[in-house]
Amino acid sequence: MILGGTTEGRELAAALSGASLAASAASGPAAPGPAASAALAPAASAAPAPAAPEPPVHVTTSLAGRVSRPGSLAGDVRIGGFGGVDGLAAWVREHRVGALVDATHPFASRITANAVAAAAVTGVPFVVLRRPGWEAGEGDRWYDVGSLAEAAALLPRLGRRALLTTGRLELAAFAHVAGVHVVARSVEAPEPPLPGDCEVLLARGPYTVEDELRLLRDRRIDVVVTKDSGGAATAAKLTAARELGVPVIVVRRPPAPYGVDVVGDVAGAVAWVRAL
Repeated sequence: MILGGTTEGRELAAALSGASLAASAASGPAAPGPAASAALAPAASAAPAPAAPEPPVHVTTSLAGRVSRPGSLAGDVRIGGFGGVDGLAAWVREHRVGALVDATHPFASRITANAVAAAAVTGVPFVVLRRPGWEAGEGDRWYDVGSLAEAAALLPRLGRRALLTTGRLELAAFAHVAGVHVVARSVEAPEPPLPGDCEVLLARGPYTVEDELRLLRDRRIDVVVTKDSGGAATAAKLTAARELGVPVIVVRRPPAPYGVDVVGDVAGAVAWVRAL
């Protein structure tokens, strides 16, 4: 079972099931159920493709449902929350999940904590698939902060026209910020409270460096605020900011859970599942 919602979760489901992302586009989500995750168990009757070195795995990906139009997914899909640790553990037992992979966003700490606890209760093998964080390079003007509140406090001291890429659920932390025109980029429209001087830009990555340079120039952005999500899909803004000398406030990600297996890429997660 894969707790999904990330590019890595999508790629892992495709890799384990032997499907391509294009081929899986036709399959829709299952009826609403618990939170985001994917059930892993040997396929009951499907024979491996002749060229495939490994048999396919039955994959169920669970999505929290925060995005109304998630991308295509291979295997089964369930949408909705589990109702906490007990609900997740019950689902794992009922569906005889053979392994649990947390491929949620690096900042989805509550889901990760619930998954750790549910795996401990059920005894199901568990691994966290977490992409490496970003690292500042030569020429970067990064300001590391420990929380969104710290980012909001620092923002007015660094610029007057900000690009916020922290996600639509995080904008409330900046609602009190004054004297800054905020361009809030989000996949879906955010709900109030929003910053007083706020322009919402609806867009979905991945973005190119050229895309980001154009955005920063056209909107005259003089400071960027982001969470350390890692990965390549949204990293172009960091390169663009470096080229233009724009400072970036980076909210540090929560630490990985203690005492559990962690892999940094899809290949590592596939190897972990195959080794069970």
